[in-house]
Amino acid sequence: MRKPAAAKPAKRATTKAVTKAAEPAMDVAVGRRIRDLRRIRRFSLETIAARTSLSIGFLSQIERGLSSPSLRVLATLADVLGVGIAALFGASPSADGASDQVVTRGLQRPELKLWRTGVSKQLLSPASADNKLNLFLVHLEPGGSTGDELYTHDGEEAGLVLEGEMMLTVDSETWSLKTGDSFRFASRRPHRFSNPAQDAKAVVLWVNCVTGGS
Repeated sequence: MRKPAAAKPAKRATTKAVTKAAEPAMDVAVGRRIRDLRRIRRFSLETIAARTSLSIGFLSQIERGLSSPSLRVLATLADVLGVGIAALFGASPSADGASDQVVTRGLQRPELKLWRTGVSKQLLSPASADNKLNLFLVHLEPGGSTGDELYTHDGEEAGLVLEGEMMLTVDSETWSLKTGDSFRFASRRPHRFSNPAQDAKAVVLWVNCVTGGS
């Protein structure tokens, strides 16, 4: 009687392929833009680390696409680099940041997905490192949040809840905003936001205005 053939051991290459495929291309693209902006401004990693209180190792991981930064971290980095978060969307920035684009088509919206936190931002206005006013469509997955920690950055922001519900905290006060509610506050005030629903997405039309210079 012939013995059944022994099962072949699983190939290690398969595990490596799965691990590599799980790395979001968005993290790599955002890291590259941060690195390009840093080099354009001739800032070293040490300089950025000193100004943000983030470690050099963590910053290096972000630039190489090995770490997915939170919205708070991205806002902090954009602030130090003298740009709005919109500068992290779209193509790599040019040295002068110039753009004369007027219209953004619906199918051409750059998107920044913060996949670990359930937050994504579509840029509705033309992408440019020197834009002071930017318009976003923010999607908050059920339970999506910027995190428990309040954060600040340059500028002002305002928005309108188009769908669902959003919890907004500014300083020590928290509001529950539903469809049709709107808001405005100075971005230097500590803030955070989240979607408290566990079964419904929230969609917010969001405006950010950068008031400082690079």
